[in-house]
Amino acid sequence: MRFILLGAPGAGKGTQAKYLTERYAIPQISTGDMLRAAISAKTPVGVLAKEVIDRGELVSDEVMIGLIQDRIALDDCKDGYLLDGFPRTLPQAHALRDMQVRVDAVVEIDVEHSEIIRRISGRRVHEESGRTYHIESKPPLKDGIDDATGDPLVQREDDREETVKRRLDIYEKQTSPLKAYYSEWAASDDAAAPGYVYIKGVGSVDDIRDKIFSELDALNKTS
Repeated sequence: MRFILLGAPGAGKGTQAKYLTERYAIPQISTGDMLRAAISAKTPVGVLAKEVIDRGELVSDEVMIGLIQDRIALDDCKDGYLLDGFPRTLPQAHALRDMQVRVDAVVEIDVEHSEIIRRISGRRVHEESGRTYHIESKPPLKDGIDDATGDPLVQREDDREETVKRRLDIYEKQTSPLKAYYSEWAASDDAAAPGYVYIKGVGSVDDIRDKIFSELDALNKTS
């Protein structure tokens, strides 16, 4: 199975991607992970990407398409893969289609922006360990203090409300049009078109997972 996951930053794609890759025994191809690796290694792409990301912008289509093209050519992708964070723009989607990259289903996880802002801006992190809290749903025992060490918690720059809003604005302008692109293609008579699954990303993580699995099972029966 070959999937594309669509949804705004903070919609829960990463969590659901893990369930999908486990169920179908396929690798998760996360452009975020690939970019972080390039940034950590300080490759030319990584240095450029860090500058762009720090401004709250998206890395260019050309760079992302090259990264994906190299990744899906590896042996572990021969039986399928899950694309997480790609495509992000219509040119990327067109490039994927022009490359005749097979996609069986596109899964959209839809969450209201106000809920995403609440989820992300409420995060607090213990930098040394990576332990994560949320000021509403998972608060520390003492406000602003890590439970285990007593160290102060921090709010990462990416989690600040103004940064989240900027990322969501970019998503709406550049990525949101993919929903119409893929849903319209799925409704066409094109035999190469992927199926399209729409899920409201509210409720428990397990409930959302079960809805996705149910929709994909139904899609497979009709394909």
